[in-house]
Amino acid sequence: AQGIFFNSQPYQVLSPPLSASQVGTMASTKTISMDEVAKHNSKADCWVVLYGKAYDLTKFGRVHPGGAHLIYDNAGKDATKLFDPIHPKDIMDKLLKPELTMGVVDPSTIKDEHIAKPPAPAPKKAAPVAVAAGVTTEVVEFKKPPLSAMLNCFDFESVAREVMEPQGWGYYSSGGDDEITLRDNHAAFQRITMRPRILVNVRELDLTTTFFNTKVSLPIYFTATALAKLANPEGEVAIVKAAAKVGVPYMLPTLSSYTLEEMLAARTPGQDLWAQLYVNPDRSRSKEYVAKLEAAGVKALFITVDAPQLGRREKDMRNKYTQQGSDVQSDDEEGGEVDRSQGAARAISSYIDPGLVWEDIAWFRSITKMKILLKGVQCGEDVVLAYKAGVDGVVLSNHGGRQLDTSRSGIEILPEAMDALRAAGYDKEKFSVFIDGGIRRGADIFKAIALGATGVGLGRPVLYSLASYGQKGVVRMADLLQDELTMVMRLSGTPAVKDITPSHVITRNLADHFVPLPCDNLQSSTYQPLLPASRI
Repeated sequence: AQGIFFNSQPYQVLSPPLSASQVGTMASTKTISMDEVAKHNSKADCWVVLYGKAYDLTKFGRVHPGGAHLIYDNAGKDATKLFDPIHPKDIMDKLLKPELTMGVVDPSTIKDEHIAKPPAPAPKKAAPVAVAAGVTTEVVEFKKPPLSAMLNCFDFESVAREVMEPQGWGYYSSGGDDEITLRDNHAAFQRITMRPRILVNVRELDLTTTFFNTKVSLPIYFTATALAKLANPEGEVAIVKAAAKVGVPYMLPTLSSYTLEEMLAARTPGQDLWAQLYVNPDRSRSKEYVAKLEAAGVKALFITVDAPQLGRREKDMRNKYTQQGSDVQSDDEEGGEVDRSQGAARAISSYIDPGLVWEDIAWFRSITKMKILLKGVQCGEDVVLAYKAGVDGVVLSNHGGRQLDTSRSGIEILPEAMDALRAAGYDKEKFSVFIDGGIRRGADIFKAIALGATGVGLGRPVLYSLASYGQKGVVRMADLLQDELTMVMRLSGTPAVKDITPSHVITRNLADHFVPLPCDNLQSSTYQPLLPASRI
């Protein structure tokens, strides 16, 4: 305030009150000592240092998707070494209100006792062995087979289950509720039968196609999946590089383990990247993020529309429960103050807007020239509404079976969607229809293209191959799918992607979930069934 005089008397001109963001900005630039942070070392008053900044995580700890103990056990400490292997450097700035950033910590005041130490590495898992009654068997350490031994997507999944930490495996493999949709995503493809044609010249095959006028090596893309560092320390950076080698797009996730800048820096010249977006309740944050994407040359924006709340993923929830043995929250356990079942959903609500509606599409079209697609559309009516709203396409998806259980797979929705679009007079050159969920074979890709899909997205196969063998594993997985698709196209009499039509498949049983199927031994052998609490 400035001092002024009126009738020879001093008066003060009061400045307007500061907004929360202004307060947060002032706090985030304030320098504090580590000794000050160390005073806030309880679950009732919890400050944690991450990448040189102190954050007040007292309330956030209770809804932390990874478990409250991970926050409260490190109250008053620098937890960067624990945080870095999974999360990007900027995630707290995305999640927390600005006023919860308490200041920048003077690095000269940080002592060894202030630094949270990572836990000791878990012992290596034993290989699964058959135990006969009354026979003692030697426990054999799991020995990872060579990359060349991987012959299909399920091989990568079986290796990933052995080499991943329980937290990461539980997070990636879990589905919603009874995991019926999770399993049906792949089983649905087996309800479609092939109708090959003969005596077609298939000496030379062309597996290439175009996405948004850009040529790709085969009709797939690597879809957005959260927290890829749970699979491999190189996380999304390795996926960016693998996508470049394969010659397909990668959809950058909002909830990544690396920052946007780090992911963008990994791309090769001319590489096409897309981006997935969770719409923030604070639209200015979404606008800022979209502007960054567009300035970086990202070609398409996929707005997630199927997650106004997270589904209940019990495999993941039970895993978090067994991991939380901390004394610091034992009282909260008994008093019911720690709500694990809704923790992730409550945490995610701080940066995903459940109030997103059709009328908001016009705003997105006004702030970017990128292609805009809706990810998570699940019926023909909504596909037509998306087309009429002026977006550039949709992804038929149920979020990998992680949201509403017993919802339909993308491949089952596809015929309904295409019929609805044709009835609406859509222009296939201006509106793309992608699907994801359950794609594990080259035949699955073929069936999706036959029914009208522009291309298909791969999620878990990318994560499992990354967890098993890193970047080379992802490339190998895509090469195997390419080999399978080559075989299927040749045996079906389709020399090019454009030659694959609905006449090459039979969908009579697709929507009939009671149709008997042969046992899928690969899926049955790699799927980890849900168990009740008494059996865990």
